[in-house]
Amino acid sequence: MSFWDYLIWLFWVYITIACIWIFITVIIDMFRDHTLNGWQKALWALFLVFLPFLATFVYLIARGKSMSERRMDDYRHAQRQTDEYIREVASSSPAVEIEKAKQLLDAGAITQPEFEALKSKALAAS
Repeated sequence: MSFWDYLIWLFWVYITIACIWIFITVIIDMFRDHTLNGWQKALWALFLVFLPFLATFVYLIARGKSMSERRMDDYRHAQRQTDEYIREVASSSPAVEIEKAKQLLDAGAITQPEFEALKSKALAAS
């Protein structure tokens, strides 16, 4: 096997992996798209199975813009959830924890020893 044969083989492996990656991306997007109903998803899936290259090119041309918009919406949603979680965790001070424990005690959900344990835990965490 010559060096050039190796390079050609490497090129085709690269092309194969790239094609598989694109097919998987299109399939994932198709099933995450809430604007497509079940029949439309089934037709796209059949099209992708029987004519994968043509179907992928048509899908990317016809739905490429909405594909990127959905991806960006997913990123924004994940970022919002992360920010909310960080705000929730960061705003939790010992006073807030003790207040929550006091409300549980007043509601009868916990006993006095459990309240004291929560209170000491909140004070120790600060």
